[in-house]
Amino acid sequence: MADEVSVLIVDDSALMRNLIGRMVEAAPGLVIAEKAMNGVFALQKIPRVNPDVIILDLEMPEMNGIEFLKERKKQGIKIPVIILSSIARRGAEITMEALALGASDFIQKPSGSVSEDVGSVKDILIPMLLGYGGQYRRLMGKKVLSPGEYAKKPETPAPDAGIFHRPAAGTAPAAPPGQIRKPGKTEIIAIGISTGGPDALRAVFSELDADLQVPILVVQHMPAGFTNEFAKSLDRLCPLEVKEAEDGDLIRPGRILIAQGNKHLEVERKSLSGVARLSDAPQVSGHRPSADVLFASVAMAYTNHALGVIMTGMGRDGAQQLGNIYKEGGMTLGQDESSAVVYGMPRVAWELGHVQEQVSLDNMARRICSIAKTTR
Repeated sequence: MADEVSVLIVDDSALMRNLIGRMVEAAPGLVIAEKAMNGVFALQKIPRVNPDVIILDLEMPEMNGIEFLKERKKQGIKIPVIILSSIARRGAEITMEALALGASDFIQKPSGSVSEDVGSVKDILIPMLLGYGGQYRRLMGKKVLSPGEYAKKPETPAPDAGIFHRPAAGTAPAAPPGQIRKPGKTEIIAIGISTGGPDALRAVFSELDADLQVPILVVQHMPAGFTNEFAKSLDRLCPLEVKEAEDGDLIRPGRILIAQGNKHLEVERKSLSGVARLSDAPQVSGHRPSADVLFASVAMAYTNHALGVIMTGMGRDGAQQLGNIYKEGGMTLGQDESSAVVYGMPRVAWELGHVQEQVSLDNMARRICSIAKTTR
């Protein structure tokens, strides 16, 4: 179908190309544009097949993923790239280098390149391809399948996947919860984000004011082994300090803490400063770290002195407990539909009435700083 998102698969493993290819072929709204065994062949095929999104392995002969991304940048190719990465430390470093070179996002590659475990990434990969590929098609003025067209397909994911269910024009959210108290001066900012997050956080953090004196805590759904390198990559472009959260870290002005992969992030309010606490408690809303856990903790500790922000991501993590920040008298923002790669988490929060204001990605940093600097 001409309106489907076309995918270029670049991997030196024939089995991996076939396994991923079968996932793409089975998914409504996706079609294989072409396959390539390394970066050289991929670059040769791009002008001919004009894909909407690229899946890229990092370790390949002749031209690896990093070299491909450098050449892509040199040639001015804007097609979004999703990295297939291993979980090893070296893999994390290379993955973050790939993101810095313009890759949009990444997913874990199974530990063995010939493993059938690749099927476990399907639930993440397919919405990611549809999100980034659909966004690129819209940017290029191409048609994207409508929700109704997806609904005709037998394998369409449930609405909670967040990408297929779009609110009808004029749909009103639920009535917002009553507030216990009026908003006070913002003393902490909590952000929940998932699929599409690496790109979005880079965009927001690079535009934050250097004199922002309100600490920020972030839950980005990301596996263990990657969040430390991710925090370092954000620190290089953000005017504020960015680091991976450690248990006992002070929550202080001008500091951004990123939740560790596979650890919940909560806050403890002390007389002089807030303190970050990490937890191995069970998953909440299907995740650890969970935005719901962070938002609930922030609402309890900071009441009406908190700003909660929910951004691009599949599912509904954070949507429920963002309402607690609102109830306590805090402020809440949600990323808008047009700028979210996957309008899932912010959609659910909006429909629950837990989002006071929807904000585009381009305006998010400016709005966060404006609210944080307002004395109420």
